[in-house]
Amino acid sequence: MEISVEVYMLQSEKFFTKNYIVCICAIFCCLLWGSAFPCVKIGYELFDIDRSSVPSLMLFAGTRFSLAGALVIAFGCITKRKFIYPKKRNVWCVLLLSVFQTALQYTFFYIGLANTAGVKASVLNGLGVFFTIIAACFIFRTEKFNIIKLAGCLLGFGGVILINLGGDFSFNFTLLGEGFVIFSGLSAAMAAGLVKVFSRREDTTVLCGYQFLIGGLVLVVAGLIFGGRIPRFDVGAAFMLLYLAFLSACAFTLQGFLLKYNPVSKVAVFKSTNPIFGAVFSAVILGESSQLFSVYTLIALLLVCAGIFIINKFGEMKPKTTPNIQNSQ
Repeated sequence: MEISVEVYMLQSEKFFTKNYIVCICAIFCCLLWGSAFPCVKIGYELFDIDRSSVPSLMLFAGTRFSLAGALVIAFGCITKRKFIYPKKRNVWCVLLLSVFQTALQYTFFYIGLANTAGVKASVLNGLGVFFTIIAACFIFRTEKFNIIKLAGCLLGFGGVILINLGGDFSFNFTLLGEGFVIFSGLSAAMAAGLVKVFSRREDTTVLCGYQFLIGGLVLVVAGLIFGGRIPRFDVGAAFMLLYLAFLSACAFTLQGFLLKYNPVSKVAVFKSTNPIFGAVFSAVILGESSQLFSVYTLIALLLVCAGIFIINKFGEMKPKTTPNIQNSQ
């Protein structure tokens, strides 16, 4: 049994470290995440959720992620042909991950998205790439920070500032809107670092499935205790809920495998497509095309993507060593 597990691990590592596999899987994850921006907003309408009610938003988010966790666990049980659960010594890893990956991130995300435009939220959410790299450098210490990475981060923050500038160059920023979307990115960055570390101790599918389930149930209980309500539930709403749960289950599990076998920055670079997909989906589905095609939004998208490209293209370049002429003689 041990040999078969080792073979499986080696095959998985060989597969998920191929450059084209990383590219395809990471972009697919970002496409799914990008579609979440308008779909969550549509979900508010289908379920007739009061966007001003924080408990109702928490209840909606918790229902989605509890279902996502159940889907991941079911998938793991089917593929492994046995019931999967975390090792006793790793329960704390699952609990800590559920706090950052689900409970905190999506409490901030759902409240923030309810108070800002989908296009704007998708660009702000792109800051999670920079937060992830900063966390990897200074908190988890899996990478080194340098001036090139600093320049890339400044470009990204420049995009965030620009997306907040209106036609009259006024700065429009609210804590419950743009602020909470940014906090969501911070929480996601911590979660990415934790997945990288904890996947060495526990199976990735187990980590993702149970953190979703536990974090989702926490949100559900909190939402119910404080009076959250989901007034309507019909076939259309059910399909939207199922899609939202599926995209979370699929994208985060797939990202978990990528983070396990690759450097964090190598995976993070592809999240430059996340704000682009989010902005496009929001423009097409929600009719926010006027905001998408404004000069400010387009330049902001370019700045965010350019910053990510610079960090990942040049951030890890090692200085060329000059030959030691004296020793070579």
